[in-house]
Amino acid sequence: MRSKPIRPAPGASAGLRLATWSAVLFLHVPLALIILYAFSSEDKSYVFPPPGLTTQWFAVALEREDLWEAVGLSVRIALWATAIALVLGTLAAGALARTSFFGREAISLLLILPIALPGVVTGIALRSGFHSMEIPFSFWTIVIGHATFCVVVVYNNAVARLRRISPSLIEASLDLGANSFQTFRYVLLPQLGSALLAGALLAFALSFDEVIVTTFTAGQQTTLPIWMLQELIRPRQRPVTNVVAVFIIVLTFVPIIAAYWLTRSDEPGRHR
Repeated sequence: MRSKPIRPAPGASAGLRLATWSAVLFLHVPLALIILYAFSSEDKSYVFPPPGLTTQWFAVALEREDLWEAVGLSVRIALWATAIALVLGTLAAGALARTSFFGREAISLLLILPIALPGVVTGIALRSGFHSMEIPFSFWTIVIGHATFCVVVVYNNAVARLRRISPSLIEASLDLGANSFQTFRYVLLPQLGSALLAGALLAFALSFDEVIVTTFTAGQQTTLPIWMLQELIRPRQRPVTNVVAVFIIVLTFVPIIAAYWLTRSDEPGRHR
């Protein structure tokens, strides 16, 4: 019996293509305007089209010491929050990926909840908790606040990868005499490597530009997003703020794309 030839799937309708491009434009036109106004020669208001283009605001931004201090603080917070998220997220994934016990689903929900809740709710909860325990707001309160949602990103990536790893690999390692640490080091960790790296990149990007939770957990510290909010109320500083926004777009775009390709390359049926 002769098999029927496989026909390609019909193309998307014109209406579906129009809706897709409309959504893309809705999301990215504001970003394009920010980049455009970073080169605007007008320093007080947003006039479209800009009366002229200049690169002078980039030089002005690079000379701002308070900007570099804010950038350094945001980078340090993001690195610490990512490190904490890697440890806690990986351990939580290892505990929940292959074991069944009473309350497992409830614990999984509690782990994911911080990123599902509005940032205002998380920020108020953290601020109330720090205040009730009489913990002064500092660098570390911001790190803890960011780690609450960064853990979720690492956990989701790690638990998804662990559920795809064959249990026979772990059993074979243990049967051959390896202990639990050796099994993790030589069997599980190589399998988890790209997933953990992707989770770390996403966690860093989320922490670096987080503003809502930071507002509730910061004391006198000024991270880069808070610095930008303060500068927006000064009309003559708006072009500088746009320049910084361009830098943030580039800085967060790179790890997000890297994380996407890392997880995409590990999908079944794809080759690197």
